[in-house]
Amino acid sequence: MTTLFINIISKKKQVLLSIVLVFVTAGVCHTFSSYVGYRVIGFILLVTVSLIAMFFDIVPVLLAAVFSALIWDFFFIPPFFTFQVGSAEDSILLLMYFVVALISGVLTFKIRQIEKIARQKEEKAKTVKLYTILFNSLSHELRTPIAAIIGATDNLQNNNERLTPQNRHDLIGEISKASFRLNRQVDNLLNMSRLEAGFIQPKKDWCDINELIYHVIERIEENTVSQKITVNINPNMPLCKLDEGMLEQVLYNLLNNAVLYTEAGTRIDVIANIHADVLELIIEDDGKGFPEEEIPYVFDKFYRLKNSAAGGTGLGLSIVKGFTEAQGGTVRLENRSTGGVRFSIEMISETSYIQNLKNE
Repeated sequence: MTTLFINIISKKKQVLLSIVLVFVTAGVCHTFSSYVGYRVIGFILLVTVSLIAMFFDIVPVLLAAVFSALIWDFFFIPPFFTFQVGSAEDSILLLMYFVVALISGVLTFKIRQIEKIARQKEEKAKTVKLYTILFNSLSHELRTPIAAIIGATDNLQNNNERLTPQNRHDLIGEISKASFRLNRQVDNLLNMSRLEAGFIQPKKDWCDINELIYHVIERIEENTVSQKITVNINPNMPLCKLDEGMLEQVLYNLLNNAVLYTEAGTRIDVIANIHADVLELIIEDDGKGFPEEEIPYVFDKFYRLKNSAAGGTGLGLSIVKGFTEAQGGTVRLENRSTGGVRFSIEMISETSYIQNLKNE
């Protein structure tokens, strides 16, 4: 917040505001001067200068210290309405006030500068760490499919006459899978950049949840999955008004994550229901689940489980969280008591009036 004030408000406005604050404080104190001694008023003005030092630059702070000392002397220290000081004690008190106000303002400003430098170093270290993680992930995730595409196309070009139809079919299949994997990583990076930039604005329209879920499953099964995916959807599910593209990406990332990190033969259940105006989507499996100590971090950007196999950028679940929250929904992860993991998504959605009449 301090940085926000300094960056948004110009130096001239800071000077003006600091002087106004000092005069306003002095005016309030003057109103109650018959009840409060001038020494107490001095402390109040000193606190005002300290507060100004917390939010404004050094020049406005020094000016506030000077003006507050002059105002205190002129209006509150006897004799009134003169810069003369009636006693040696008050002279020392005024001098000490001026020194303390300056030191307080300067020290507060210095502390703020030190905090800013420390914050910049922390942000730089975090950026370097994220860059390293991203570079290491992408060096594998992008290089692997690119190498597969290059190898397959090289075989098709140089050994075309010696390849059987089955060989060509297999090589084309490798190119297709590698291209799909490469496209998925690029999509994740683009989606994350949109989330980071704050450009995500849901474009809500009527959506058939049943149709959407089966479409996502078809996309997943194009790569010949070894898990068993079952669907359980309320037959009276109405049309829902939401961003179909975002929800499709959320479901795809969750299903793809389940396929990538569960063993062959694992059962994956997709459940959809609606309660009043709350859409509930559940994707669960009977695999090994997540380590309990790592569950709080799985939605963090670039986070990957400690014992997970190589590969992956750690963006899939962070995009799930970002896209869900962009539509005003929530996503929750928990391990099932019977084994495996459950992802639960809830979001408020307007439902179709026509479908509601049909349900009645």
